[in-house]
Parts: sequence; C-alpha cells; structure tokens
Amino acid sequence: MGSTATAEILRPEPMTLEQWADMEEDQPGELLDGRLVEEEVPTTLHEAVVSWLIEVLRGWARPRGGWVFGSEYKLGVSARRGRKADVCMYAPGAPLRGRDALSRIPPTVVVEVLSQRPRDVRRDRMEKTREYARFGVRWYWLVDPDAQLVELYELGPDGYYVQRLPASEGKVRVPGLDGLELDLDALWAEVAPLLDDDEPERGESGDR
Repeated sequence: MGSTATAEILRPEPMTLEQWADMEEDQPGELLDGRLVEEEVPTTLHEAVVSWLIEVLRGWARPRGGWVFGSEYKLGVSARRGRKADVCMYAPGAPLRGRDALSRIPPTVVVEVLSQRPRDVRRDRMEKTREYARFGVRWYWLVDPDAQLVELYELGPDGYYVQRLPASEGKVRVPGLDGLELDLDALWAEVAPLLDDDEPERGESGDR
C-alpha cells in the first residue's frame, strides 16, 4: 500500500511541483507522489510551540545571516513530493532566492511538532524522516508537546538519521550549531496553560 494511504487526497488530478508552488497561500495541502494530500490541522498548542521555536531559532540565525521560515514555506523534497515543515532554518550562506515560491535547497534544520492524530505522527516519524534524509536536511527535530519531549536527529554519512539528543527538561545546547540553546523548561512553562483541557462540557452551565 502506498504512503498516500496515510493522508486524504484533496485533488485527484496529478500536479507538478511548480503547480503546487503556484497555489494560493490559503489553499492547504502537501504534494505526495504528484497528488495534493491533506496536511496536518494545527491546534492552538501546536502553533504556540511553533511560535516559540521560530523565535528562538530566529534569535540565533538572523545575527549570523541565516533564515527561519514557518509552515507555509514550501520545500521540493524530491521530483514529485513537496512538504511544508512546521519550522525550517537555513544556516548562513544558503543561496536562497527571494522570489521563489518553492525551495529545492535543503534547510539546515527542519522541525515538526507532533500532534495527537496517529496519521500525523506516522507522517512525521516515518514518511518525512525518509524524505528529509534523502533531501539532505542535516538536522531533523521532533517536538512532542504532550509528552514534553524533544528529539534531535542528525543526518549520518550513510544517509540515515541518527538520534543525537532526546531531552525533556533543562537547557539543551544543540550539537553542531555553536551558541544555539533550547530552554525546554521555558518552553513547557509557556505552553502549560494550553495543556489544561478540563473545560466544562457544553451545556453543563445550563446554557442551551
């Protein structure tokens, strides 16, 4: 069974990377084997974690001449596959072109924030792991806000990712990116209010 089984096909007609790149910004979807498929629907918690990561990564990258992009930045990871990572960072010197709607240049770091849907977890842990490795992304980070866990994987010389660091607390210095530090205690403290799901069910207060 193909990997399209893990995501709903939004448009049955085949698309090229260029057609996908030219879609309107408000049209969702990633390109998988030439078909437009659904992408992850982010929660408030998910977006809060993404926002924090962008702020931290940008604070490190911009003074050094690097770039950080959010979830609408399109990556052509292969000839027929296009992905939109939650966060991606380019180290200084990446030959980016400002008017391109699609990047075929692998970022230095790609981050995916895991959701609770099994379909999305499979996509981030299996499909995208293979795709980003083949694309040449040096660092692949997985962030699980529910488990309060961050996993850092580095691309090895054999073309596969090796886990360099699993961490859940404290200040983590990122190997290979001098001066980049993740304060995980600060991250979890910031999003803690969003982890409280003990809201009254609709109708409990007597309102109809």
